[in-house]
Order: sequence, then structure tokens, then C-alpha cells
Amino acid sequence: MGGPVSETEAPEAKTPAPRTPRPLGRAADAFLRRREATILVVAVALLIYFQSARSEFLSHDNLVNISQGTAPYAIVAVGEVLLLVSGEIDLSAGMVFTLAPFLMHYLVDYYGMYPIIAIVVALLAGAVIGLVNGAVTVLLRVPSFVTTLGTMFLVQGITLTTSHAYPAEIPPAAQGLAGWFGHADWSELIWCVLIVAFFHLVLIRTRWGLHTVAVGGNLLGASEAGIKVARIKIGNFMVTGALAAFAGILEAFRTSTIDPSSGGTGAMFTAVSAAVIGGTALAGGSGTVIGALLGALVLAELQNGFNLIGISANPFNIILGVAILVSMILNVHLTRLRRAGRS
Repeated sequence: MGGPVSETEAPEAKTPAPRTPRPLGRAADAFLRRREATILVVAVALLIYFQSARSEFLSHDNLVNISQGTAPYAIVAVGEVLLLVSGEIDLSAGMVFTLAPFLMHYLVDYYGMYPIIAIVVALLAGAVIGLVNGAVTVLLRVPSFVTTLGTMFLVQGITLTTSHAYPAEIPPAAQGLAGWFGHADWSELIWCVLIVAFFHLVLIRTRWGLHTVAVGGNLLGASEAGIKVARIKIGNFMVTGALAAFAGILEAFRTSTIDPSSGGTGAMFTAVSAAVIGGTALAGGSGTVIGALLGALVLAELQNGFNLIGISANPFNIILGVAILVSMILNVHLTRLRRAGRS
């Protein structure tokens, strides 16, 4: 009779070979880790849905309309992303959007300035408004929401007072620049893509971007690490003001009119919505410039698609509100998953 088998005689347990992750699985995991993943899927889904509902959705003319509904707000959103990542916000950007083309008009028509120089001065004026916002916020320690709410009304008052609330024409001397600055079909989108690409690299590849994230993520830690917090925040306010001014000038050239009702709070809230929907956290410390572009694209697709399929514009704000809430919930959840090492 056989006795009990000793441990040395027991057969060795076979250790299963580690599974090699499939290339497709790795790609899907890497994609889902991207903050832009969710909004990209939504943008593609909307494109497919509206194209199936109305075949002209992807026609040349309608694509131009969508691009023109995306570009100016995406440009403003780029600045808002930088501010939100650093823990601030600019509510006056929409009014700078409105004021800048009027400044160009005054400088060219009343002071005889060369149009391209007038455009540069208008952009500098936007940056100066951002400088004021940043200085009051950082140096006087007034919350940026309150600071920029005040400058929003101040800039609006200046615009309405100087223009007498009447629209103006693009200066004849500046008409030759129209094709470069928004009037051509794709010029706004080209400017938008260039700006988004540049500031995407700034945010993820440069010291300025690293410091912007650090300031928004841990203000005290960034300050103790030697980061010049005031310079970062004020600089981002200035960038936002200049970008808002540039977007306003592009839109004026596109429509061939300088309208005091253009831009305003609508442009600002659309830009902030695009940034938030695109994956930028309102609490600061994380954000994505490409996501803001995709967020602006989704909003343009919704508005354009509603018009094509005959739905009233009234429900648009309902969809926008739901989109912001859902995107914020997803952002919070996905952030927790990423921190846990999962996609």
C-alpha cells in the first residue's frame, strides 16, 4: 500500500503564463485614458446621427457653417482653458470679443492707422484688459469671478457708449484683409486649428504649461516650489484677453459688420461650456485645449443639426445644460479611475 505523498514528491503546480495584452486592447486603453476620448466619441456620434437624419449635413456649405460656428468660440475657449487650469476664470472675454473690432474701426476710420497695425493694437488692448483682470485678482486678491464680472460690465458700457449701440461697417481700408481674417470659407477654422495646436503644445510641453497645471492643482505647493504664481496667472489672463479680441475681429470680418450685439455673454458662456464639456476641470489643475475645440465642435453640431431637422432653437439650452452636467459627472468619475490606474 502506498503511503502519503511527501511535499518533495508532489507534482509541481504549473504557473499560468502571463497574458500578453493584445494590441487592440492596449490601443483602446490608451484612448480611454485620454481626457478628450469621451467628447470625441460624442462628436463622431452626432455627426453620424445628423448625417443619417439629413443628407446635407456633410455638404460643403453646411460644413463651412459648422466650422464658422466652432472656430471663434474655440479660440476664446483656449484662453479659458488656461485660466481654468490655473484655477481662475474670465467672464469679460465675451465683451472683449465685442469691443476689439470697434477699436479696429475707430483706429482706421478716425485716426488713419494702417489696418494691420490697428488689429495689433486691438489685440494689445485685449491683453491690457486681461492684465487689469489678472492684477486685481492676484495682487488685490479679489476672486476672478467678481473681478471679471465687473470688467465685463465696464467693457460692455465702453462698447455701447462709444458705438452708440449701432453697428459699424468694416473699414474700407481693411477690406483687403478680409480673406485672411475670417471672410474666406475656411480662414476662421485655419486660425483656430493653428491656435489650438500652439497652445496644446504650450500646455503639455513647456514650462509655462507645467507651471499653469501646478498652480491650479496645488497653489501652496507651487508657490513653495518657487513658481511665480502671479506671473503665471496674470499671463494667462492676458492671453485670454488677446485671444478673445482676435476671435471678435475674425467674426467681424466674417460677417462683414461690427455688431455691438455680437459676442457678449453668449460667446463667453459658449467658450466656457466648450472647455468644460471638453474635459477641463472647473476646480483647476487639469484641462485640455484639444478637448475645448471638440467641445465647441459638439455645440456647433447640435445647433446646426437642430436647425436642419427642424427642431426649435429653444431646446438648445436644455441640451447644453444636460451636456455640461453629464460631462462634469464623467470627468469626475474618469479622473478617479485614472488615479486608480484604470481606464
